[in-house]
Amino acid sequence: MNYGHPLIFGVALATGSTEPDSVLDRALLAERLGFDLLAFDDSASDDSAPDDSSPTTAGLDHATLLAWIAGTTDRIGLLAQLAVDPSGFPAVAARAAASLDLLSGGRVTVALGAESTADAAESAESAEVAEETLDIIRRMWAVGERGTVRYTGDVFRVNGAQPGPAPAHDVPILIHGGTPQLVRLAAEKADGWLTEIGGSGFASFAARNRLLDETASAAGRDPREVRRLVTIRGTFSNTRNSFLSGAASDWVNDLLPLVIDQGASGILLASDDDAVLQRFASEVVPALREAVTSALPQPARTARVRRSAAIAKRREGIRYDAVPPLLADAAIEPGDFGYAKVKSTYLRGGSPGLVLPVHTPAEVAAALEFAREHPELPLSIRSGGHGISGRSTNDGGIVINLSNMNRIDVIDEQTRRVRIEPGARWMDIAAVLAPYGWALSSGDYGGVGVGGLATAGGVGFLGREHGLTIDHLRSVEMVLADGSLVRASDTENADLFWAIRGAGASFGIVTAFEFEVDEVGDVGWAQLGLDATDTAGFLETWGHLSETAPRDTTSFLIMGPPRSGQPAVAQIMAMVDSSDPGTIVERLQPFANISPLYSQSVQLTSYAAVMANAQGESNGGQGQPVTRTGLLEKITPEFAAEAARLISSGIVYFFQIRAVGGAISDVHPDATAYAHRNANFSVVAFGSNRQRLDAAWEALYPFFDGIYLSFETDTRPERLADAFPPKTLTRLRELKARFDPNHVFRDNFPITAATSPTPSNATLTEATS
Repeated sequence: MNYGHPLIFGVALATGSTEPDSVLDRALLAERLGFDLLAFDDSASDDSAPDDSSPTTAGLDHATLLAWIAGTTDRIGLLAQLAVDPSGFPAVAARAAASLDLLSGGRVTVALGAESTADAAESAESAEVAEETLDIIRRMWAVGERGTVRYTGDVFRVNGAQPGPAPAHDVPILIHGGTPQLVRLAAEKADGWLTEIGGSGFASFAARNRLLDETASAAGRDPREVRRLVTIRGTFSNTRNSFLSGAASDWVNDLLPLVIDQGASGILLASDDDAVLQRFASEVVPALREAVTSALPQPARTARVRRSAAIAKRREGIRYDAVPPLLADAAIEPGDFGYAKVKSTYLRGGSPGLVLPVHTPAEVAAALEFAREHPELPLSIRSGGHGISGRSTNDGGIVINLSNMNRIDVIDEQTRRVRIEPGARWMDIAAVLAPYGWALSSGDYGGVGVGGLATAGGVGFLGREHGLTIDHLRSVEMVLADGSLVRASDTENADLFWAIRGAGASFGIVTAFEFEVDEVGDVGWAQLGLDATDTAGFLETWGHLSETAPRDTTSFLIMGPPRSGQPAVAQIMAMVDSSDPGTIVERLQPFANISPLYSQSVQLTSYAAVMANAQGESNGGQGQPVTRTGLLEKITPEFAAEAARLISSGIVYFFQIRAVGGAISDVHPDATAYAHRNANFSVVAFGSNRQRLDAAWEALYPFFDGIYLSFETDTRPERLADAFPPKTLTRLRELKARFDPNHVFRDNFPITAATSPTPSNATLTEATS
């Protein structure tokens, strides 16, 4: 019988009273020999250890020793055997195991229980303790679920423990032991079962294995969910005396039925003899692998088997079993480990039915093909996962996650050409470009991914000097709605290249961008806090200074409602594209003179240092952001007065104006799908109530000529007309009919296809790299 798991080999260090250094040396030897897993042999534990402690080896606590080995080794898996003790602290053990998994790079497996000859009552108690320990550990690791951990069992109680940390990977939890109670527990709840087998125990193992299968099926689980691992002991000799004795070929003959007939997929050799470990690794392991491959009617399945509990959380309408093999192992479902990290974005909570991480254009095409088979479901494309407007996640639909496509390559130093994949973050790009004395204007937050920003516009701190991000784009490689991979530039698929620069989300998935970046040395970077009691006057003055400043100066302004009893405060963030201190001071002084200055920070630094402002895990948003945006040519007294009323109303908690214009306005409005080149300011407001913000925004709406879709969350159809002038929108609709007539890309400001596309002599050019 084969349960579909790849065959792995490990060592159980039976070190007895060996010196601690020898334990470490043997662990390093095991890794060099290619073993997959390292454990400690309970039977070799120090008998003097107190009953309520974890096992010991060479007089050392196993948990501490395993942590020491983790820091010394690089690859080998680590089996953490957690004490199953009614006086223990499972929540603490969960944190310790997760911490070790994080520090070791995802190498931990947990085992609960131990081989025992205890009587029936003690066995039942041990299984009960193990079950409650397992339940608490799993709850402690469920970091994505809201609230604290509360658990009331017959043995343990947890009253409001903070979950976490989450381990680095989906840590398997094994039940260790051969009593019927522990076997049933493994069958019902665990990821694997670990037991010891000897010459007289082969038949016993088969009986317990049958019990495991029967119990798992009765509990509604697929028996394949439970991996079988065995600990073995043996001796190499010239004569055949018993099970696992004799030559390496005898060992292979003894172990082969265990794998083929009983489905064991993990074999741990318990030994304190380096020579035995070396001979087992060099003679038994390869021969047994070859024998298993020959004996099985077909190669052992290596794809993971999902837990029944995870399958139960699947969303309706998704044909999960039809996910392409190319994507199946990486696909993340609502019940899978890691779902909490991918379901939401930086600002927006989500609950997609399936997240498909992709690494290559071929995988992108496969994911799109699967999505096309579900036309009734939302489809979201995610690069970095900032996604204010909502395109990066959904409820019950499919997310194609490009975050692993994050390469950044300098392809031509002479022409300053760089190739960047969509999942790269702007802070990482800035860091790669800095040693060359280069920069590429992006947004204001380094954690944003390239894909969304570089297909929408890209309003950043270098904008007035160097233009939008899309103004530096020279070509793209992308997967179209039909799955074809094409290249677009001014000379290849030029219509598509025009559309990508400003409306890219509606036409395909860009898998690589080629940019021509700018020479940018050190810059002046200022953060100023100023009195804005006269909010309208402040906005008007700042607007005039920003609009008339030399192009090397770009400033952003942020305000929120004044706090009770405190004056209104405005924060100005300004960048001067100059390394000359005198020039920097000259450019910034007018802004500092607008009103009394509460705080100031002015630095001569690099663009990369400014963009290195993202910290920790980014995609933990909850709820739905409520925003409105607008593009503005001038901050008139009338606009300033209305904006001041909105800011003081309490309806918005974040109000930002970004200076644009300058080099951005140099580009002809028809050159890209981003057509509102006459604007000097981009405005965005965040509120907590959709209806109140929309109603208040009506007073500002007449002042605007266009919106920036990446920051807009009002998805009413008229917003599309705000984003694109009539001529631009007509052309986009014609191109939509050519490139995406079935509206595969329809989330969340859908451009509808024209019913009769304009004929074109252009033909698609396939990408060749």
